[in-house]
Amino acid sequence: MSCLLDRLQEEIDTLDALSLRRRRQVAETACAPQQTLTLAGAAAPRTMLGFSSNDYLGLAAHPALAKAWAEGAALYGTGSGGSHLILGHSRAHEQLEERLAEWMSPFIPQARSLFFCTGYMANLAVLSALGGSDAVIFSESLNHASLIDGARLAKARVERYPHCDVAALDAQLSSCDAPVKIIVSDAVFSMDGNIAPVAGLLALAERHDAWLVIDDAHGFGVLGATGRGVPEALGLCSERLVLVGTLGKAAGVSGAFVAAHRTVIDYLVQRARPYIFTTAAPPAVAHALLASLALIGGEEGAQRRAQLLARIAQLRRGLKAVLPADGSAWLADSPTAIQPLIVGDNARAMRIMAQLDGHGLRVGAIRPPTVPAGTARLRIALSASHGEGDVARLVDALGEALSRPAKEAA
Repeated sequence: MSCLLDRLQEEIDTLDALSLRRRRQVAETACAPQQTLTLAGAAAPRTMLGFSSNDYLGLAAHPALAKAWAEGAALYGTGSGGSHLILGHSRAHEQLEERLAEWMSPFIPQARSLFFCTGYMANLAVLSALGGSDAVIFSESLNHASLIDGARLAKARVERYPHCDVAALDAQLSSCDAPVKIIVSDAVFSMDGNIAPVAGLLALAERHDAWLVIDDAHGFGVLGATGRGVPEALGLCSERLVLVGTLGKAAGVSGAFVAAHRTVIDYLVQRARPYIFTTAAPPAVAHALLASLALIGGEEGAQRRAQLLARIAQLRRGLKAVLPADGSAWLADSPTAIQPLIVGDNARAMRIMAQLDGHGLRVGAIRPPTVPAGTARLRIALSASHGEGDVARLVDALGEALSRPAKEAA
């Protein structure tokens, strides 16, 4: 046994040497820009101004959602008691799926939806169910790990296509004679913040008789006039569209959904193992999500999206003014709440993160294998709850950190 433990420890030591070891922090208070955290190795908690959360609309600690969660627990208890197919599917789950289907009906004919505990499970379910042995999955090169793993679980052959390269994908599809073709892509790329050419992907799906699976984890709630995500923002509509939306980010609660033509959803209920063989999420979660959808689609949601856009514009203006002239750090071209500041070297990214910690600012350093080697970055995530002063404080601190020569900082 000691030899087995030694092997694991050697791998951990190697990660340390490469500045690739991940460490957790403990949140002592609710998700919000100002949050009390106990950082790894720290003796005591500190109140930090955070720019790492995916709570893009600032709903995670919204009083209306907390109230709805409590109402749901009072109505249904704390657990579902079983899988959706064995007594675990509550009225709250059913109402949420009906509401989400209504939301997606302008973009997917005969839309229905299916609720999952997590976005990871939803992606595993869709790809492993649709991707049979007669299928080829065309996977975007920068897809999220859950899409990659879903493709691995499928019995289908997998072909990767270059990032946002519609022409290359067209050529791959043209040379494929498989009876089932599945194009799969993030809508908003989680480490880059850019938006996939979804309209172009859908045109290829129509031309080549393929499914288009889109993971809108970072677009749902934020993009579109009423927050319904990339399909609304781009004006898309197709029965070939299979949309995965996450409900633990902009929606501020937990879980995920798949929206698709009713036949697709019926098929997933019969064949999606991550749906069939897991306990349903607590009904209180679904009850709270109904309140979240009302906020997102209403006047308050529109106001929060406008506030978020203002903070994005402020950050980009501020950072462009303090970026080093030698090009040793650059801001990715992103119109979304995800604003990656790419610094290249792993150790430099960790050092800048530590400098920000010293200023009471928390920004995550993202390193390989999450991003390609040589592109370590500070992943700045903005929220509608951030104020103008919060963003100005971050820009000032980053300007100071970036003023050090890259070699010294590394």
